[in-house]
Amino acid sequence: MTTIPSPTQLVVLRGNSASGKSSVAAGLRERYGRGIAVVSQDTLRRDVLRERDIPGGANIGLIDLTVRHALDHGFHTVLEGILYAAHYGEMLARLLADHPNRTHCFYLDVPFEETLARHTTKPIAHVVGESQLRDWYRPLDLLPDHVETVVPAGSSLTETVDLIMHRSGLAAPESAPTHKAPGPRHGTSGDN
Repeated sequence: MTTIPSPTQLVVLRGNSASGKSSVAAGLRERYGRGIAVVSQDTLRRDVLRERDIPGGANIGLIDLTVRHALDHGFHTVLEGILYAAHYGEMLARLLADHPNRTHCFYLDVPFEETLARHTTKPIAHVVGESQLRDWYRPLDLLPDHVETVVPAGSSLTETVDLIMHRSGLAAPESAPTHKAPGPRHGTSGDN
């Protein structure tokens, strides 16, 4: 299934649990306004299907269809999730190849110790402990062919949203990044 040509942008945000993906996606939506769809891996996998993250899971196709549907209907689309390269790499490669316009992939690189600290602020902290979080953690689980921009843990939420807005073309070309005092770090408002 090929995506219908349109001026839509596709942004993929990947990273470990509590790396700030959901906070960044919300920041992009807030900054851009209407016309941007946020597709969350956790919403489709965990909430809609209540499926474990397994190779070949049903959520992989549902994510693919949802992203394509949003793009085909004129929405800039932000796909966010852990999206392990081993489980989701082929689907993501097809999405990137099929989308005729700009696509940008970002990997939020946060060390395990920081993800653990951020995880304690999340609603699921009492359900998911350190050992399970450690099992989920994949250091620099990058997609092949260097398609991702790696965003370091020291980048504030505001700085990361600025970077993605400008690299993806979602920001008006004449507007310059607003680098004010560092805002809250990724993941402080809950990631998954």
